[in-house]
Amino acid sequence: MKTADGKSRIVADPEIRFGKPTIRGTRITVEDVLRLASRGLSTAEILEQYPRLTEQDVLAANEFAADHIRDAFTSHPEAAE
Repeated sequence: MKTADGKSRIVADPEIRFGKPTIRGTRITVEDVLRLASRGLSTAEILEQYPRLTEQDVLAANEFAADHIRDAFTSHPEAAE
């Protein structure tokens, strides 16, 4: 995934966390970040939990998830109605 700054922040490697999408250079999955956000943690609180992350990493995780949802329904227009 490309973020606004043009860097690829989300990667998937079958050798890391069973191939789940992770933040580049870490073993922190997009799912980990989203679950914390779903529990009401702010970006600042997520960064406290995962000091290796940056705000851009958290934004990239959200963008990645939004893109996946968009793509899941793009091929099934009837489901998006």
